[in-house]
Amino acid sequence: MVRKFDKVFQFRVELKDVTPPIWRRIQVPSTCSFWDLHVAIQDAMGWLDYHLHAFRIVNPATGTSETIGIPDEDFPNEIPTLPGWEVSIVDYFSPENSGSDYEYDFGDGWVHEVIWEAISPREGTGRYPRCLDGVGACPPEDCGGPPGYADLLRVLSDPTDDEHESMLTWVGGSFDPARFDPNKVKFEDPRKRWRVAFLEA
Repeated sequence: MVRKFDKVFQFRVELKDVTPPIWRRIQVPSTCSFWDLHVAIQDAMGWLDYHLHAFRIVNPATGTSETIGIPDEDFPNEIPTLPGWEVSIVDYFSPENSGSDYEYDFGDGWVHEVIWEAISPREGTGRYPRCLDGVGACPPEDCGGPPGYADLLRVLSDPTDDEHESMLTWVGGSFDPARFDPNKVKFEDPRKRWRVAFLEA
């Protein structure tokens, strides 16, 4: 899926509607598909890729908004979704078409703002994707989206709350919303993720 490349795209990915802010700055090969970008965002943010996702972006060739992700054959009357592994990011992102929404987990509704920032030469034989910078820990999976996350942080910060101990146990004993180290981000091969999702399920 990721082919030979000599250019990299830089993106800033910020989770919407959360406080304190949570964002990442990543670089990916310009030859990436939207599936490859999805995997890079998941890994950089700290999500576990348990749920469906979709990019919503304007197609610069037509001027219309498109949804790119995993098509659902069980709901043919829904808005058509292009298969992300068949669509190249280079055909969509540019200085004139720099923004996209990326939603993860349609139940919790985690919406990320994805902003294309730059294109630059590949640095030597370095590994990509890369996470250059970021702020904030990823919310726990299945915590209820932005409202549920805000409630979780409120309960965790108040030892007198009736739910404090149970919530603390649920998050594994501790949770620091400010904790993030870009050097600890590990990117998985998107081809392996695809095989697990579609061939080994």
